[in-house]
Amino acid sequence: MQRIALILMLFVLLMNGRHGGNAPPTTFDSLFVHARPLSIDEAGDLPAYGPLRLTHAWQLTSDHRAFGGISSMTVGDDGAIVGLNDTGELFGFRVTGTPGEGFVEPLPRIPSEQNWPSWKWDSESMQRDPASGRLWVGFELIQRICRYAPGFTAIEGCVSPPALRRWPLTGSIETLVRFGDGRFLAISEMGIGAAGAHDALLWQGDPVDPNTPPPVHLGYRPPTGYRPTDAVWLGGDKLLVLNRRLTLADGFTARLSLVTLPKLEKGAVLTGRIIATFAPPGLADNFEALALSHEQGKPVLWVASDDNHLFLQRTLLLRFALPPEWLSDKPAP
Repeated sequence: MQRIALILMLFVLLMNGRHGGNAPPTTFDSLFVHARPLSIDEAGDLPAYGPLRLTHAWQLTSDHRAFGGISSMTVGDDGAIVGLNDTGELFGFRVTGTPGEGFVEPLPRIPSEQNWPSWKWDSESMQRDPASGRLWVGFELIQRICRYAPGFTAIEGCVSPPALRRWPLTGSIETLVRFGDGRFLAISEMGIGAAGAHDALLWQGDPVDPNTPPPVHLGYRPPTGYRPTDAVWLGGDKLLVLNRRLTLADGFTARLSLVTLPKLEKGAVLTGRIIATFAPPGLADNFEALALSHEQGKPVLWVASDDNHLFLQRTLLLRFALPPEWLSDKPAP
């Protein structure tokens, strides 16, 4: 009964309420993140991860009030992690190598929006161009995509496409993908398209660039009962999509799907096969963030959970070795 009561509370807080609070984002500050290693026994059923090999798992905590709520992240090949929470704040920290003092800072804002409350900055997705260092962030509640200068030093522009504004406010742009040729794919968490699949938008270039044509609609079919929360492109026709579910019976569970991309054109529907499952009694929580890095030339997948700043949840960070053959230097179809 206690478990049911806790999950009911989560339903009320997460499904019917706003994320974040009314306070403005924090100012730039130092940050120390404590990464408590979790044993393999705590990880649960290792076969549930299929071809992925779990190498490390941590529970992250910090005394800084802003820490948590991680919805997306990037991880450098040097192990530097930049996490973005669901109230427009960035965290820089490390869990490998030599941990040092990190940082927390707000995303740059348009001057007229400096005093907006935290809940409006529901930043749920992030992409980085490795060549230029520029970054793009998708905001769910205000249904906007913004582009930032390298290192988030300045905001370069924002756009609220009409097609994006038709998605549900609390189930909008959870997933943003940038392909190597500069095309962008956004997948709605709850918006359903004409084919009965989750609606997806494909831009032929930077969505913030006014010269980029309007996006075309595609579809994505997650595992039954699940919703997409993030994705990483592996090169060529391979896309990993993270999908989550919240039920009274199981609480939070997640499934990772490997999608073989069809030709990316209007009307295409993306489907995948489940390669990993995150569920009790193993490591399970509100998994929302994926990132890809390389260590000694080998691919590494990172998975993080969003604790929604609630004591009922945890910020978990998982590190997996990926099959090298999944990666490709070929363009997306």
